[in-house]
Amino acid sequence: MSMFPVVDVSGSAFERGRKHGEVAKARVERSLANYARLFSYYGVAWDEAQRLAVGYRDVIGNFDARMLEEIDGIASGAGRTAPEILALNVRTEILPLDRPKGPVESMDTGECTAIAVPRDASVMGETLLAQNWDWVEAQRDALILLRAHEERGAAYVTLTEAGMLAKIGFNAHGLGMCLNILRSVFDGREAGMPVHIALRAFLDCRDVADAILLARTLKFAGSSNVLMADRGGDCASLELSPRGVRVVRSESGPLCHTNHFLHAEATAWDAKLAANFSSAPRLARARAIAAARPKLGVEDLKRLLSDETEGSVSICRKPDQSLPAEAQTHTVDSIIMELGRGVMHVAPDEPARTAYEPVALAEAIAA
Repeated sequence: MSMFPVVDVSGSAFERGRKHGEVAKARVERSLANYARLFSYYGVAWDEAQRLAVGYRDVIGNFDARMLEEIDGIASGAGRTAPEILALNVRTEILPLDRPKGPVESMDTGECTAIAVPRDASVMGETLLAQNWDWVEAQRDALILLRAHEERGAAYVTLTEAGMLAKIGFNAHGLGMCLNILRSVFDGREAGMPVHIALRAFLDCRDVADAILLARTLKFAGSSNVLMADRGGDCASLELSPRGVRVVRSESGPLCHTNHFLHAEATAWDAKLAANFSSAPRLARARAIAAARPKLGVEDLKRLLSDETEGSVSICRKPDQSLPAEAQTHTVDSIIMELGRGVMHVAPDEPARTAYEPVALAEAIAA
C-alpha cells in the first residue's frame, strides 16, 4: 500500500483551501462519492445531507470566518459546491445515530484505539501520541496528509479525509491530537461546533491547557473524544458532548481511550449502542500491553497498534466480510506522533501488514 499523498499548502485560508482542493481533487471526489453512498445507506439522500450541513454554516462562521473561507477554497479548487464540502466537514454530526435495521444490527460500530505516552513513560523521554483510525475501507483512498503553514497560526500536519479541514495531527508547538467517536444520549438535538472544525481550531493552540480552555468555550452538537498531548508531557482526553467538556487524565503512565466515556460524570451519558461491543475489550487490551513494559517507544506502539489477538474486534481491526461494505469497520490507517521531534509515523493500511513511514513537519515550517 502506497503512502497517502502529502499536500503542502500556505497563504490565506481561502488559498490554503484552494490548493488543497486543486491538488487533491481526485481524492475529494472520492470522499464525496463515499459519503453520498454512506448517507444513502443510513437512509439520508446526499441532497438532504447537504441541506443539513448548511445549518452549521453560521455556527462555523460565527466561531471563525477563516474556517468557512477554507471550506469555500476547497470547493473552488476541487470544482465542487460549498455545501458538498461543508457536508464532509460536519458528517459526524449529521450522520444518523441509528443504524439500519436488519441483520447488520449485530455489527460492531466501535472505532479507533488511541494512546498518549507522557515523557516520563517514554523510552526517549519525549511525548508520544498514537492511534489506529477505524472506519469504512473505501475511505482509505480518500485520505491525504495536509501539511500547512498559515499566515496567523502555527504550522501543522494532519492526516485527514480529503475535503476536510483536519483530523489526526500535530502543530509546530508540539501539540498533537487523536480522535475517537463517542455517542451520547444528548447528541443531534441542535446544531453546535462540529468536531472536525474543533480539531482544526485546536491546531492553533499552544499546548493541552490552551486547548482545554478553548474547548470549554464551545458548544458541541455531538460527542467525541479528543486525546491530546504536548511536547511538555501533558496528556489529557477531552470528552466532548452537548453537555460540555469532561477532562480525563491518567494517574500515572500512558493514557488510553476507545469509544465510550471514561469520566465518572459522563459514563451514564453513553448512548449504549449494543453494537459497540469492542470498545471495552480494546481499551483493556491497550492498557494491558502498555502496562507490560516500564517505558514505551515508537516500536512498542507499533506492536500495540498491530495487535490482532481479539480477531475482528482487535486493536488492529479486520472487516467482517459478511456485512455490506458500508457496515464494515476496520483499521484504515495507523499514526504514531513524536511530538518533540515533529515527526508522524504513518502506516497507510492495517499496521499488522504495513510498514510505517515518517512524515516530518519541518518542510512546512520552512515553506
